[in-house]
Amino acid sequence: MARMSGGDALVATLVEHGVTVGFTVPGESFLAVLEGLRRARNRIRLVNARHEGSAAFAAEAFGKIAGRPAAVFVSRGPGATNAAIGIHTAMQDSTPLLLFVGDVPRRVQDREAFQGVDYRRFFGAIAKAVIQPFGPEDVAEATARAWRTATAGRPGPVVVVLPEDVTEAEFEGGAIPRPPRRIAAVSAPETVAAAAAAIASARLPVVVFGEMVGNAGTHAELGRFLDCAGAPAFAAFRRQDCLANAHPAYGGHLGLTREPHIREAWAEADLVVSVGSRLDDMTTEEFTFVRPDQTVVLLHPDPAVAATAGADIHLAGDLGPTLEALAAALPAPPIERIRRRDRVHAAEAAHAGFDQRPAIGAVDMVKVIEAVADVVPADAMIATDAGTFGSWVYRHYPWRGPRTQVAPEVGAMGAGVPGAIGAALARPDATIVAFVGDGGFLMTGSELATAVEEGIPVKVVLCDNQAYASILIHQHRRYGADAYHGVTTKSPDFATLARGYGAAAWTVRETAEFAPAFRAALAHDGPALVHVLTDIRDGSANGPLQR
Repeated sequence: MARMSGGDALVATLVEHGVTVGFTVPGESFLAVLEGLRRARNRIRLVNARHEGSAAFAAEAFGKIAGRPAAVFVSRGPGATNAAIGIHTAMQDSTPLLLFVGDVPRRVQDREAFQGVDYRRFFGAIAKAVIQPFGPEDVAEATARAWRTATAGRPGPVVVVLPEDVTEAEFEGGAIPRPPRRIAAVSAPETVAAAAAAIASARLPVVVFGEMVGNAGTHAELGRFLDCAGAPAFAAFRRQDCLANAHPAYGGHLGLTREPHIREAWAEADLVVSVGSRLDDMTTEEFTFVRPDQTVVLLHPDPAVAATAGADIHLAGDLGPTLEALAAALPAPPIERIRRRDRVHAAEAAHAGFDQRPAIGAVDMVKVIEAVADVVPADAMIATDAGTFGSWVYRHYPWRGPRTQVAPEVGAMGAGVPGAIGAALARPDATIVAFVGDGGFLMTGSELATAVEEGIPVKVVLCDNQAYASILIHQHRRYGADAYHGVTTKSPDFATLARGYGAAAWTVRETAEFAPAFRAALAHDGPALVHVLTDIRDGSANGPLQR
């Protein structure tokens, strides 16, 4: 057999498992891996990020849209700790991701060597697993195990620690592991029957759909199940693309605010069906939304999720066949249930409509979202960074197709621009628009240079109110208008900055300027940025600041 290095074995295993994209900030502790990637550059596209956190954000967004993991390669110590923000994001968003950390040689581990970190302790609470091969002959198996762990059950990030001497050493090449054959599992017939009986006998059921729908690509199966259930359905936190918002069952988004029609439908519900959602903290208002008197039917492959969600009936099979079996077992819904569903949907459509209160300031964010929705294709992807500007996107943008929402549940600032890059690599033929704030852009907006270098035509709408507006609004509401402290900023000329990175850019100072600027950005053959100057008094779609 031919000799190969541990780095060669790693790359060969990634290729065998269908990993096609990697992100990196290069380091000397994994030179053998970089050499393997160079030789496999026609199989794995390697993107140089400007920061390890951005590399991990991009990989998380790729995994969310593609439904399979990308790889991240970082150096030890600072490189790994910088990447931690994306690992935490992937964990809370149930996104498959592989992080490879080039580490110090084995002989100096556990001795606080230069940039040394105990990665099991550091990543143990925010990753599905931390794996370290003992020798070069173990690298392929460790890489294959990481892929299986990241993609099994509830997906998530896996960290592989690679001592420098392990990836550089050579061994007599062994067989490269192949990915396992995946056979879809359906929940037990008696469990499906029990769930169908509970749904059929419920007086006023509601449905929550979440992250596993997107990860498994079971959007069509969800729609067919909802047609049979006749119940209103609500998107878990930042999962609005799992069901076309025009579907008659769509009742709204369980976001940071709950509209009256959502609270009313939930208050009268006697049964909650959770399809692919872990009923997380944000979706359930700190785990208070589901009441003890409500029966919970949970469709989710992870038993641990069933335990924390308090499921009364747990369907543990794959979402697609389980939804099909459940739909087939349901009788036709009563007409009163259908009428209730339609009333909820109509109320949500009215709430999400574009005719809303007058704007404060020269730019009307409702009109901005309307202008974007009017011209982007139905399958365009919309990425959102953390910030109150996102409230207009979540309220007004009409999500029309699957895998079009790139919005990390963890709410980390800085995810917008690198997330747009990762999403664009997952769906290269789709339009990608990133909404970011001035704060988030100043954290990772330098990745616009990455987009220019890689020829990735991301379009960025930068909403600039010169403040960390989310915190300013909290200060305003709690302490008053004279209590702002540590929340205002001085913005640069973002259009000039974007041009310096090599992107096209426009500045918008009033509403009428936005639509033509955005159309020009869309038409530009490359990355582009539209800098929108907004008024801090109009900080959120949920209402202006009142002095």
